[in-house]
Formats: sequence, C-alpha cells, structure tokens
Amino acid sequence: MNAEQILFIVFGGISLVGAVSVISFRHPIYSALALIVTFFAQAGLFVLLGAHFVAAAQVIVYAGAIMVLFLFVIMLLNLGTLSASGSIVGKLKGVAIVLGLLLAAEGIYIAVNALNETAVASAQPTAAPVTTYQIGELLFSKYLLPFEVTSLILLAALIGVIVLVKRDGPDTD
Repeated sequence: MNAEQILFIVFGGISLVGAVSVISFRHPIYSALALIVTFFAQAGLFVLLGAHFVAAAQVIVYAGAIMVLFLFVIMLLNLGTLSASGSIVGKLKGVAIVLGLLLAAEGIYIAVNALNETAVASAQPTAAPVTTYQIGELLFSKYLLPFEVTSLILLAALIGVIVLVKRDGPDTD
C-alpha cells in the first residue's frame, strides 16, 4: 500500500465520520462544525485526485463562506438543541431509512460503474488539464445564467432569514 492509498483511506474515513456526525449531533453548532471537517476531508480527496483548483474552491467557498453563513444563521436564530414531537419524528424516521437505503444502493451502483469506466478509460489517452482561465471563461459565458440564478437563490435565502428574525423578534415600532 503506497502513501496515496493510505491518505485516501484516512481522508475517506474522516469524511465518513464527519458526515455521520453532522446528522447525529443534536446541537446545530456541533453539526455545522462536523460539516466543516467533512468539507476539509473532501478537499483532501480532491487534492489526491489532482484537482487542486476544486480543492481550493471547496475550502474557500464551502468551508469558508457557506459555513460562516450557516453559523451566522444558527446563532442569529438562537437555535438550541433541536426538539420535535414524537409523532413527526416517528413518521420521518421510516422515510429517512428508506431514503438512506436508496442512497446506499445508488452509491454502490455508481461505484460499480466507476470501476467499469476506469477500466475502459485506462485504455484511452488522457485529456489536457483545464486551466483556471478556462474555468472562468466558461463560468462567465456558457454558465452565466446558472451562476446568476444561484446568486439570486442565496439572496432570497438571506431575505428569508431576515424576515424570520424580524417576525419573531420584539416589536420595535
């Protein structure tokens, strides 16, 4: 076993433990911190794959900016430990189990197909590496509309948080 395989196992294990921790912690702050650990482990996996730009974007965009927004919203809404009524949790637990099994089946299917495609792709020559300039050019030409729609969705989410906080806060009029 070489160093790359050992690092893959380590980053994969950290990623799995972090992802399970996100859904198992009862306190939202701990869940958000576990999600940050998961993002960093995913960035490590991207580095091992040679996708250094994607790894840097993962850390800057997700582990940095998005998680700061998550923590800001959690603290702004003053969320403590989450509590839900027993009947809703009981109904949702069954749905969660079914969705988890479907997700596991999908993961197995993707892994099997990836192994088959890897065997076929190893016989073909590799493509030239994509530069950051080419990514930026595509982002602001071909993918400009989805990029702008994403910014509008984030703006709508921010407005929604402000409305929730103002509605639940004390009346200042």
